[in-house]
Parts: sequence; structure tokens; C-alpha cells
Amino acid sequence: MTSADFSAVLPEVLLALYAMAGLLFAVYTSKDKAAPLLTWVTAGVFVVLAGIIALSGGADTVAFNGLFIEDAFARFAKVTILLSGAGVLAISVAYLEKRDLLRFEYPVIVALATVGMMIMVSAGNLMTLYMGLELMSLSLYIIASFRRDSVKSTEAGLKYFVLGALSSGLLLYGCSLTYGFAGTTDFAGIASVATEGEISTGLLFGLVFVITGLAFKVSAVPFHMWTPDVYEGAPTPVTAFFATAPKVAAMGLFARVMFDAFGNVTDQWTQVVGVIAVASMFLGAFAAIGQYNIKRLMAYSSIVHMGFALLGLAAGTEAGVSAMLIYMAIYVTMNIGTFAFILTMERDGQPIVDIRALNLYWRNDLGRALAVMALMLSLAGVPPFLGFFGKFAVLEASVNAGHIWLATLGVIASVVGAYYYLRIVYYMFFGAETEALDKPQRSVAALATLIGGALMLIAVINLFGVGDMAATAAESLVR
Repeated sequence: MTSADFSAVLPEVLLALYAMAGLLFAVYTSKDKAAPLLTWVTAGVFVVLAGIIALSGGADTVAFNGLFIEDAFARFAKVTILLSGAGVLAISVAYLEKRDLLRFEYPVIVALATVGMMIMVSAGNLMTLYMGLELMSLSLYIIASFRRDSVKSTEAGLKYFVLGALSSGLLLYGCSLTYGFAGTTDFAGIASVATEGEISTGLLFGLVFVITGLAFKVSAVPFHMWTPDVYEGAPTPVTAFFATAPKVAAMGLFARVMFDAFGNVTDQWTQVVGVIAVASMFLGAFAAIGQYNIKRLMAYSSIVHMGFALLGLAAGTEAGVSAMLIYMAIYVTMNIGTFAFILTMERDGQPIVDIRALNLYWRNDLGRALAVMALMLSLAGVPPFLGFFGKFAVLEASVNAGHIWLATLGVIASVVGAYYYLRIVYYMFFGAETEALDKPQRSVAALATLIGGALMLIAVINLFGVGDMAATAAESLVR
């Protein structure tokens, strides 16, 4: 290992060492009494690492003989992952403490999952890909069933584990086929074999199975079946984590594999990804209409949004990758604000997940009602809110790539999906008289909801430079 190799992987090493140090600290102190402090420190470490990565810049680096790639694309994805992870940890503390669920293992497992995510987006080899993916997945299986006295939480963890194992098997089969017909596990080596007019049938089958395995991880249709049950059964802060950082990592890995390993045969996979995107947008949109449990509704919402993100990837162009990255950055911002609000939904001190409990919520707290309205309209893609610009970016990339049919179906799906977001807004401002939710208390989650709602309008000015950073990231990947 050279100094250049070590420099490339330094953030991952630091975070892994921190996770192990945190584990030792908790074991040799008061264990769960140290959990709140450990959670806040972990969130701070995430922010610091995100700052280090964002400011590092520099030339693209290929480390460990191609196993690990540190480029602008990886840096963008890592910063998004770390900041979203920090945001979720911050809004989780009060909720978990109140319900005696905050264990010292929680921030440690989240940190280890994040290490896996960072490895995923820097993978330059099928072996690195699988190592990062499984580190993330095994960590997520554990925290899905973190509430050990809950049947639903245990069921969520078991379902996630079984279906995750199935997806890993499909992915490994695709990787083995790819290795068998390409003669290498290195993305650059696969790309040299997979060229237009020369790609073998066996390598195409490997590509299909790899896409299948990755589609499981982004909860894209028809590999979405785990999402609603896991979102509903897992503790709400864990659901918030599932809906943000892992989605960015999985989508980043998806783009990395498609362009680095199969970038010479875009015609072979863009149509497949496009069909998956359309199926995700429509099934998620129609299935969410009948949902009154807000966690299940957000599960189907995530399926829809992953469909839109895949729409950018299906363009097969640099502009499409840039649009996908912008969309994911906006998506995690909207989701953190929304889940921050869900964490504060209570009646008589008990958590509430039925959206009908939000009837006339504005009488409780007009400011937060307006913030949630902004978040819902942004999730629906209504202008001039931030979410509209994310959808516009992927639709524009799709049209420019000649996939007008995809863009048209995307617009239709967006109109259908607007219904269940607008229904929440209707309940909050015009619903029937019902027993009110508890008065909101001052908390980080309550503040995060207000900040999230404000960002839906403020960030439209220049996206805080995210657009330029996404363009640079896309350029480093599609070369």
C-alpha cells in the first residue's frame, strides 16, 4: 500500500476506527447512558468528514490497483451520504431517548453502515463493490430489528434479511457471470471487453443479474416488495435512515457500475433501466394512493422517487448522471424534513402514523403546518418548490437523450403521485374536526422540519451550488 492509496481511503479508515473506538468507549463506560453523547459525536464526525472530503478536491485517484476510485463523483456521493446520516442521527436522539430505545450500538452500527456506503460509491472492482454493499446491508438488517420487543420490528428485520440475501445472491451470480466472460473483476477490464458489437451473450446475462441485484438495493420495481413492510416495522428514525443515505449509496453504486464497467454498451442497459424506472414511478404512485399509514406512504413515495432518479441514469449521458445526483441531493433533503415531522407526530405521548390524525393540524402549529405543506408540494414536484427542479432536471436529461417516451410517462406518473401528497395538505388545513395531536415540543426534529420547509423555497435560488458540483461529479464518471 502506497501513501497515495492510503490518502484515497483515509476518510473510510478514520470512520471505521471511530466506530471501533466508539464501541470500546461505550463498553468500558456506562454503555447506554453514553448513547446520547455518542450519537451526537457520531453526527459531528459525519459533518467533519463531509467537510474534509468536500474540501479535499484534487485529481482523480485510482488506488489499490483499481480496487478503489476516489474522484469527484465519489466525493459528491460521500458528502451527501455523510450529511444525510448526520441529519438523521440528530433528529433521532430525542425520539429514541423518550422511548428507551437509544442503545450505544445504534450510532456505531450507523457509522459502520456509512463506511460500507462510502466504499460502495468508490468501488472500482466487483469485489470492492460486494464488500461495501454487504457491510452496509448487514448493518441495516440489524437496525431494522433494533426494537427487540416489537413483533413488527423483528418481522421487518427478518424480511429485509431474507430478501436482501436473495438480492445478494442474484448480484453475486451476475458478478460471477461477468467475471467468467470478461476474465476480470476490474471495472476497467470489463469495460474493455464489453464494447459495442462485441459483447457476448453471457456477459449480457451477467449485466442483467447485476442490474437486478442493484435494483433490489434501490427498491425499484419489481424488486421493491421489502420496502413497505420494512419501512413500517422498523423504528421511525431507522426508517428515516433507510430512506436517505443508503438510497444515495445504492444509486451511486448503480451509476458507477453502469458507466465504469458497462459504459461502452449503454444501448444494452439504458432501455432496461428505463423500463424499471417507469414501473417504479407508476406502481409506487398508484399503490401510495390507498395508504393511510404515513410510513408505508413514504415507502411507496421512495419507490416513485427512485424511479425518477433512474430516469436520469437511463439517459446514459453525462447530463443524466448530473440530473440524477441533483435529484438525490434534493430527495434526501425533503425526506429528512418529512421524517423529522413524522417523529414528532404524537397523541397522549404515543407515536401516531395515521395521516388522518393530521386533520386541522394548522391550529396546533401553523408554522410547521406550512413547512410540511412546502415539503409535500416539493415531493409532489409542484413549482416553484425545490422538488420541481429535481424532476425537471431528470426529465430534461431524458428528453435530450431522445427518450421522449420516458419523459412523457414520468410527467404522467408525477401527476398521479401528486394526489397523496396533496391529500396530506388537505387534511392539515381543511380536514374534519378530530382529536388533535399533542402540542409540538421544542426539539431538533421540530427545528429540522422548519428548516426543511424553508429550504424548499430558499434553495431554488441557486441550489447552494449543488448543480455545479453535480456537473463536475458527472464529468468525472462519464469520461
